[in-house]
Amino acid sequence: MQFQPERVLEIGPGAGVFKEVAKLFDVTVETLDVDPDLKPDHVASATSLPFEDGSYGVVCAFQMLEHIPYEKSLAAFKEMVRVSSDGVVISLPDAKPVWRYVIHLPKFRTYDLLIPSPRMNPPVHEFDGEHYWELNKKGYSVDKVKAELSEYCELSHTYRVKEYPYHRFFVFKK
Repeated sequence: MQFQPERVLEIGPGAGVFKEVAKLFDVTVETLDVDPDLKPDHVASATSLPFEDGSYGVVCAFQMLEHIPYEKSLAAFKEMVRVSSDGVVISLPDAKPVWRYVIHLPKFRTYDLLIPSPRMNPPVHEFDGEHYWELNKKGYSVDKVKAELSEYCELSHTYRVKEYPYHRFFVFKK
């Protein structure tokens, strides 16, 4: 699925990399954060967005929702869905170890694979001052999180970034 929104809202812009890259593609991005020191376009809580329903084509949050307790992150996601007209894109940290293999078969093709580690039990997550929870830690399986987020919006697909598999993306469509 590919979105072509006129307006995008990014929640938790961090250093502002996404907004700057989006400019290169003529995509208008507005930012929102609770921290005014980050100089977002809007200062507000992600759990109570100050916008009307469907105000933005796409709403996104990259590596942000884990910085608030899980139940609040679900409330923030629900708000993201409410203010989007087309869909929501998020990324979350995925703690399940994977091994990346790149296999090149001359005259055929190159295969770029992520092979899951055969770890038996997910580790327990302990708050580290930053992350309240992470995918594939005890109580936060990908299936559980997918199911709970899918109550608010239809999941189109999810994937891990092969160059940095700690990031798992979720694309939801309305």
